[in-house]
Amino acid sequence: MALISFTNKGIFCKQGGFYIDPWQPVDLAVTTHGHADHFKAGNKAYLCHELTKPVLLQRLGIDLPVQTLPYNKEITINGVKLSLFPAGHVIGSSQVRLEYKGEICVISGDYKIEYDGISTAFEPVKCHTFVSESTFGLPIYNWQPQKEIFGKIRKWVTDNHLQSKTSVLIAYSLGKAQRLIKNLAGDTPIYVHQSIANLNDGFIKAGVELPPTIRITSDIKKEELQKGIVIVPPALADGKWMKSLMSASTGICSGWMQVRAGRRWKSADAGFALSDHADWSGLLSAIKATEAEKVFITHGFVSTFSKYLNEIGITAWEVNTQYGNEEEEEILKGA
Repeated sequence: MALISFTNKGIFCKQGGFYIDPWQPVDLAVTTHGHADHFKAGNKAYLCHELTKPVLLQRLGIDLPVQTLPYNKEITINGVKLSLFPAGHVIGSSQVRLEYKGEICVISGDYKIEYDGISTAFEPVKCHTFVSESTFGLPIYNWQPQKEIFGKIRKWVTDNHLQSKTSVLIAYSLGKAQRLIKNLAGDTPIYVHQSIANLNDGFIKAGVELPPTIRITSDIKKEELQKGIVIVPPALADGKWMKSLMSASTGICSGWMQVRAGRRWKSADAGFALSDHADWSGLLSAIKATEAEKVFITHGFVSTFSKYLNEIGITAWEVNTQYGNEEEEEILKGA
């Protein structure tokens, strides 16, 4: 009997009686990370990594019934051995390893291979069955080293300051924002939207070391913001507040910015291809490292990517899920 099945509620482990990242309310939801396309309200109980708990409490309420696990610690649920391994996607993101009667299955959630300096580095896990995302599962997506990307961002900020422009980086509140803060920290003050500041507070209380930032309030003068780096979520990209800034120059941080036309999505002044997902080569290396006999490909370019895997001798299937591409959705919808 297969260890997992794909149902109208999500990935289901029948033997264990739980779901992984379900999109409808269930009794027990094993949650890979805190992006909204991977968790929903209404579950009777949640199981996640210790550093995902602050996110769930922030977004779903402090009375949420949440059980946590550190990485590499095993528990048994109805005879199924369950453990979490780093996915490298965002702080607290996890791969879920299941073992039952010698069969091992790993559900990766979202992941990236390059260590970002803030999330626990991705750890490949050998298994018989592997469930992989394919958000950027096309050969055109191959990221530059993040050191080069942050060098470009710093130069952009310096140029903006010389031109008396306010540097505003548009980035997802969970993951990208903390990554920018960690890697851009220095002499230039960093100002963040309250949604980012609230998540940062939760992480810091949980023991994550983050450089100091300044919460944007109505008391902060626009002249102050002009001298620093401003990080806000995509919902503010075209709002009145953005237009009130002094000569704002906007830069979108997303893997979709590797495609030149992407810069026109929000009429941004700059686009930086900084992604919290694996690129084409990263996906391939991660999958090969698992030595999995069967691979299921979810959200993203599932058809193209699974076809390629089969062509190179890796047995793969397409799976339709309700997971979204949060980077694309945030940029396009301003959610």
